[in-house]
Amino acid sequence: MELKDSKTFKNLARAFAAECQARTRYEFVEYGFRYNGYKAIASLIDKIAYQEFNHARMLYTKIQEANPDEIKDIEICSGFPFKEKWDMEENLRLLAEDEADEADAYTEFIAVAEEEGFDDIAKLFKQIKTVELRHKEIFMEIYDQFKKKKLYKKTTKTIWVCPDCGYVGESKEAWEKCPLCEAEQGVCYISLEQGYLV
Repeated sequence: MELKDSKTFKNLARAFAAECQARTRYEFVEYGFRYNGYKAIASLIDKIAYQEFNHARMLYTKIQEANPDEIKDIEICSGFPFKEKWDMEENLRLLAEDEADEADAYTEFIAVAEEEGFDDIAKLFKQIKTVELRHKEIFMEIYDQFKKKKLYKKTTKTIWVCPDCGYVGESKEAWEKCPLCEAEQGVCYISLEQGYLV
């Protein structure tokens, strides 16, 4: 069976559309955090949005490899989420939910690709699924910290970094304003050696 005549081909198009939409939804959420002074969270969401772009890029490449001269339109029927609104805390939970849903879709796509003999595409779907599950964990971790108001309060001494001026301080709680450049608390992040960005 040729790729262009397969269910896997349609699944590539569905996955491409989903990744493009995820990227845009994440940019909406990123804008909300940045607008409200949470630059560290916004930067992390922006990095994840860029990763979604690269997922879409790899999927698009596989679609083009099927028959680059003849592809004009690919008819797909699929549902896509429109859940995120302008509630920062709830949006984090919804982003995690979206990632879980995407991982579930990739499980289906993997099975179809393997059944149809497209092992290279099944491998790509598996790799993307692994990343989507990691994104889900990150969004849930930030959601939990945000909800419990523990983004900038830790139980042990933590190394905080101001990305605006490079100031580094160690304490259980991040400063309200950076001692050096007076940037608001929402810009600072935990030193990357300690785990999550925020």
